[in-house]
Amino acid sequence: MGLTSTTLLLFTIEVALVVLGATVWWWPAFAERHWRAVLGRVGMLLGSQFALLAVLGLVANNYFSFYSSWNDLLGTGPDAPVSVRAAAAPGAQPAPTGSAASSAASAAPTASASASASAEADPPNLPVLPAEETGSEPVNASGRDPQKVGAIRAVRIPGARTGLSTDGYVYLPPQYFQPGNEQRKFPAVIAMTGFPGDAKALITRFNYPGVALDELRAGRMQPTVLVLMRPSPAMPADPECEDVPGGPQAETYFAKDVPRAIGAAYRVATGPGAWGVMGNSTGGYCAAKLAMRHPDVFAGGVSISGYLKAAEDVTTGDLFKGSQRRRDEADLLWRVRNLPMPATGIMLSGAEKGDGDFRAEADAFTAAAKAPLTTGIASVPEGGHNYTTWIKLLPSGFQFLSARLKV
Repeated sequence: MGLTSTTLLLFTIEVALVVLGATVWWWPAFAERHWRAVLGRVGMLLGSQFALLAVLGLVANNYFSFYSSWNDLLGTGPDAPVSVRAAAAPGAQPAPTGSAASSAASAAPTASASASASAEADPPNLPVLPAEETGSEPVNASGRDPQKVGAIRAVRIPGARTGLSTDGYVYLPPQYFQPGNEQRKFPAVIAMTGFPGDAKALITRFNYPGVALDELRAGRMQPTVLVLMRPSPAMPADPECEDVPGGPQAETYFAKDVPRAIGAAYRVATGPGAWGVMGNSTGGYCAAKLAMRHPDVFAGGVSISGYLKAAEDVTTGDLFKGSQRRRDEADLLWRVRNLPMPATGIMLSGAEKGDGDFRAEADAFTAAAKAPLTTGIASVPEGGHNYTTWIKLLPSGFQFLSARLKV
């Protein structure tokens, strides 16, 4: 029986009911104050608890797609390679006619407004608030010489525009410290966790710096500064990287405040095309959305097991304040079908089987994309919504962004 099969779930429920019934039925027989009776009571309690936990674990796994199979859960089976393909080169976007023309015309001002808001110059009196170093972490690589492995700085990243602030980490590549590069500015990539997430997991679990170092040494990635963060600067709320009316301006924080604060603290380029963004789960959705909404800031976005439509639940609250237009614009498939194409690149990464409808959503997105938007897809044959799957997809994401970043 497969790990996610209904047969296994029903069988486990039946076993749990039998164990519970047996516990109730045999409990009086173990009521004596004797070590055998005590062990019997303990055994029945442990058995019923284990059966209940097995049912809850299977229900949670089936709902959230943490593990797609027994091989995925146990880490066994063949290590299938990542498949990467670029979508067919998009042609010129055809001029809409009839009702489509009216729809495009009504959509265009919104898209233009979004782009102009992103490209708007900082107010002359806006203070410069550089990221503040609060510590350091070792790079998960052989050696500790920054000129060979780089360095990781723990930072506090303030938002001059939004007033938001959050903790994160900055990975500086080896070239940042090597002689002759004292005046060199580097491209940068924001990397986000899922929600609620912990930025340190991008070091300890994902090993973003170590994977980037391997790609750099292999010549598949240019020297890049990594800014490792969680996707919410307004914890415990999850604003889904939206500028919430009357609430946290998370989109502006990531698109404007973070590049400004990092650029003021490190030798990082801040011009068009110098930044990219990537992430997993909620961070993946944020990455694709930020790149599409702010192509003047982000040359590309990589979504790893991300979704295409903003979540709305108890952690997000009312993101759109009743505005269907805002809700539609937070749906990335709706955007690519209804708004002008942004001049950026989007890679969608995930598992072909075992983690939602990744293939169907990726195909629908890439089919709707037209110039100047470029797309790519990276996938593994099977995998769940977990670190094992995501780590396999990191190198292809780095390569996609590195090919687009420029200083």
